Amino acid sequence: MMRLAMLLSASAVFALATPAAAQEHSMHDMPGMVMPTAKPKPKPKPKPKATTPAPRRPQPAAKPAAPAPTGHEGHDMSGMASPAQSAPAKDQDTMPGMDMPADHRGHDMAAMSSGEPVGTDLPAGSAPAPTPPMDHYADRQFPPADMAHARDMMMRESGGQTMATVMFNLAEYQARKGRDGYRWDGEAWLGGDINRLTIKSEGEGVLRKGVEAAEVQALYSRAIGPYFNLQAGVRHDFKPGPSRTYAVIGFEGLAPYWFEVEGAAFLSDKGDVLGRLEGYYDQRLTQRLVLQPRVELNLAAQDVPENRIGAGLSSAELGLRLRYEITRQFAPYVGISYEAKTGQSARYARTDGDDSTTTSFVAGVRVWF
Repeated sequence: MMRLAMLLSASAVFALATPAAAQEHSMHDMPGMVMPTAKPKPKPKPKPKATTPAPRRPQPAAKPAAPAPTGHEGHDMSGMASPAQSAPAKDQDTMPGMDMPADHRGHDMAAMSSGEPVGTDLPAGSAPAPTPPMDHYADRQFPPADMAHARDMMMRESGGQTMATVMFNLAEYQARKGRDGYRWDGEAWLGGDINRLTIKSEGEGVLRKGVEAAEVQALYSRAIGPYFNLQAGVRHDFKPGPSRTYAVIGFEGLAPYWFEVEGAAFLSDKGDVLGRLEGYYDQRLTQRLVLQPRVELNLAAQDVPENRIGAGLSSAELGLRLRYEITRQFAPYVGISYEAKTGQSARYARTDGDDSTTTSFVAGVRVWF
């Protein structure tokens, strides 16, 4: 009995002294469980001495990890992850849901890999352009009659409405030796961008002697381009006498480099043919100061003794005016004007006791509304 007790005690002591890593688990079924590998306890390292750190050197490439130690051949490893299975896939085709780079979205990757032209690399086609729609899309949602009325109102408000302007480019007092006078040159028009009724008037006079020359023109003006109008109508001269009535055909507009120009030919009821060319340029010195050189040429195809007009270049006027724009619509000015009669017209003037050339200092106002 004593021997049996001693044998059992010795067996228990031996079983307790056996390491846990050496215990037998071959009959245990633990799917998905990764068994830890027994590692020896690291030995404590002595503290390094304080030294100057050596320069870093490039680290060698990492070596492939050694295979896991064996010793669990009898275990069920069906649930354990394999390194080959857990590594990310390198091929983009095997990665569904992955976003392509922005530079290649929408591209035909098959055509790109084969080198075929895509996108703007394709040759220009010869197919006709699609037919533009001729209807108005809004007519599909709203009554067509109401939409047609709205479009008509829009066109009128965008240039089709009737407008009116009155402008005097010259309204001045002329100071000259012994014969101070005055002069005006203006126009008014009523209409739209294409068709207008234009009224022009110009003339001059001498203080205490009255009006020496005055005319009025009534013209139909038709736009023939973005910058020019063709004009036709009638002109009537009140002074000098005897009065004359002319048929008029002419033009006015804005020439290149912003020159305002106009010209006209006149055929009187007596068969006389006259012509006129005018032009001026607004040179802006500041936002308010504007210098305006101006020229006017009058011509005649024949002598008209009754009106003291000679053939050829009958008279010319050169002017230089500096105005100050208090507003765009109201600008007083000062300047100088030189007028000369030539040829037979000069001889008519000297016969009548007048000067053939006149220099005047002028002061006036340019106004429009």
